Amino acid sequence: MKKLPIGIQSFKSIREENYYYVDKTPFVKELTESGKYYFLSRPRRFGKSLFLDTLKEAFLGNKELFKGLYLYDTWDWDKKYPVIHISFGSGVVDSKDKLIKIVQSFINKSAFEEDIKLTEEVISLRFKELIEKLSKKYHEKVVVLVDEYDKPILDRIEEPEIARENREVLKDFYSVLKDADPYLKLIFLTGVSRFSKVSIFSGLNQLNDITLDRKFATICGYTQTDLETVFEDRI
Repeated sequence: MKKLPIGIQSFKSIREENYYYVDKTPFVKELTESGKYYFLSRPRRFGKSLFLDTLKEAFLGNKELFKGLYLYDTWDWDKKYPVIHISFGSGVVDSKDKLIKIVQSFINKSAFEEDIKLTEEVISLRFKELIEKLSKKYHEKVVVLVDEYDKPILDRIEEPEIARENREVLKDFYSVLKDADPYLKLIFLTGVSRFSKVSIFSGLNQLNDITLDRKFATICGYTQTDLETVFEDRI
């Protein structure tokens, strides 16, 4: 009997350590073929982080993790893409300065791991520089995945001034994605709340909110059929 994947956010761990897995990989192909910029809102502990990690492994070309799943025979595994994966899920962002340091850390870590030297100082420009240099290094467009994009704001939602400051930092950070369009393959952001495009995604008008899109209704979570088939031996 397989293990229940409670709190597991790593696709690699689920596939290699004998956990149950409901195949969500058809959505990976659907997203790639039908658009480029996506936003998804779901409650916490609903599988958003796991789906982002699934996207990451697919674009990195880790084919063997998908054996037996839909994507294994339907994906072009000869092409691999550089991936920038950012998560604001851990820790509490209690100030603008801390948020800036966190974002800088994400950018610097990605650059270090890819042996890329960055020269820009402003975080938004540094982010754009990272995207451009990754694309040129691999001769492929870049995939950007952002998990819990709204947590730095929600962490201080009862302190309006700090929340506004954090929002402005994120607004500046995300605004880079529009100018970096020629270097981008896919953008996928997740969060709990659905802030308006005006307040935080200024300039990113092409962002497709799939939160209530019927086609992607089951992108996270389990259906009754999933329970009766995948978890059949348990029930």
